[in-house]
Amino acid sequence: MTITVRNFINGELVAAQSGKTFQSINPATEEVLAVAPDSTSADVDAAVQAAKSAYNAWRLTPAPRRGEILYRVAEILKERKEELSALMTQEMGKIIAETRGDVQEAIDMAYYMGGEGRRLMGYTSPVEMPNKFGMALRDSVGIVGLITPWNFPVAVPSWKILPALIAGNSIVWKPGEDVPASAEMFAQAFADAGLPAGVLNVVNGFGPDAGGPLVAHPDVRILSFTGSTDTGIAVYTKAASLGKKVTLEMGGKNAIIVMDDANLDLAVDAITWSAYGTTGQRCTATSRLIVQKGIKPRLMEALVAKAKSIRMGDGLDPNVDMGPLVNPKALEKVSSYMDVAKSEGVKILTGGAPADIEKGYFFQPTLFDGVEAGMRVEQEEIFGPVLSVIEVADFAEAVKVNNSTRYGLSSSIFTENVNDAFRAIRDLTTGIVYINHGTTGAEIQFPFGGTRGTGNGMREAGQAALTSFTEWKSVYVDYSGRLQRAQIDTEDVLSRELTSD
Repeated sequence: MTITVRNFINGELVAAQSGKTFQSINPATEEVLAVAPDSTSADVDAAVQAAKSAYNAWRLTPAPRRGEILYRVAEILKERKEELSALMTQEMGKIIAETRGDVQEAIDMAYYMGGEGRRLMGYTSPVEMPNKFGMALRDSVGIVGLITPWNFPVAVPSWKILPALIAGNSIVWKPGEDVPASAEMFAQAFADAGLPAGVLNVVNGFGPDAGGPLVAHPDVRILSFTGSTDTGIAVYTKAASLGKKVTLEMGGKNAIIVMDDANLDLAVDAITWSAYGTTGQRCTATSRLIVQKGIKPRLMEALVAKAKSIRMGDGLDPNVDMGPLVNPKALEKVSSYMDVAKSEGVKILTGGAPADIEKGYFFQPTLFDGVEAGMRVEQEEIFGPVLSVIEVADFAEAVKVNNSTRYGLSSSIFTENVNDAFRAIRDLTTGIVYINHGTTGAEIQFPFGGTRGTGNGMREAGQAALTSFTEWKSVYVDYSGRLQRAQIDTEDVLSRELTSD
């Protein structure tokens, strides 16, 4: 049965004003799963106006009360975890164990940000004048526009929605066009938890017709985008020209470094999971393997065997290890890099072609060898189950190769040498660094984001997320009963006070 998805505006489920729709396809079966509104600027404006009307009452709701609603969101998601996870697997393809983890991340974030309702900490500090008090407070900003991808239909939106809400903002959210049904179910949890109408609005559609108007809308003060680097830079450029605050989370070309002294079995398990989990469709997925020469032969043998043992199929089957790519366009893109690899003289040790499965957008787990730093397959984000192996002589060369990309999201090193581990922490120029673990698996209590072409210096998750969705307000209370001019009268005023005492 095909699901009919609606936009969620001012607490009501509504069709696009144009009446146009698009289809959400199950990538494992190629069947139509849902039909969703193909929204335009008119729908975006309606959502923004709803958010604008709801904002004042929401910002004046005491933050602890806002937090209580987020706690209820967490409880509802716990109750609906299996249903939502199954829908996500059908809509975007990753295996059910991973979509359960996706939902769990949102549950964790709801509890975490709900707790911030009783903190939202600012700070006080001594001031330079007598009989004067100073403090800095976090303040809501207004309407937040969110644009999120399809690969984490619930977790990534939760990193944005929950801190934005606890800070007192109202929201217009455009989800990834491959996951409209998952977005609707997620938004329903907020409505059922008692979030007032208009505080969270969802507009489905595509970038040019829905995303673009959201970025440009004059009443949207903050934009938070997760997606490709090229699109992110375009969003940033447009929004900056309009004076908007922007947070970006974009591409990655993440690497695991394996030194000769590494725990081989642990490294093999971690590399396999990080490279082929989510079919390589994570911004933190491992797409480069930087290997010291001595351990490389044994590591390659083990990795090829592991890759060949991966079971592909419908992610709802608990025996499946890897699901399909999200759509035909993704399959075409990953396939095209096989020709790139061959043109660069790269050896394909295993995989290298679509899987021989009757239905679905499946691609074999692929391992490239003989890759050199600077090659396209080593530098460009393929976003599929493809791992490029670069051989290095020593630690210094490994760090140099790791840092020499357009991106700077996540990196990892496997070593039993504590000195090399701490040098890696110091020298790897990525926003996330792992020691003896893969490049995936960030937790919600720490900042998430990257350097260079991965982001613009802002972070999601943890306390850092609040900075993305608040403005600082400095407050001074002068109870001296006289005009005290900071920096000008400091010495004279202090002298008078001391003399009068």
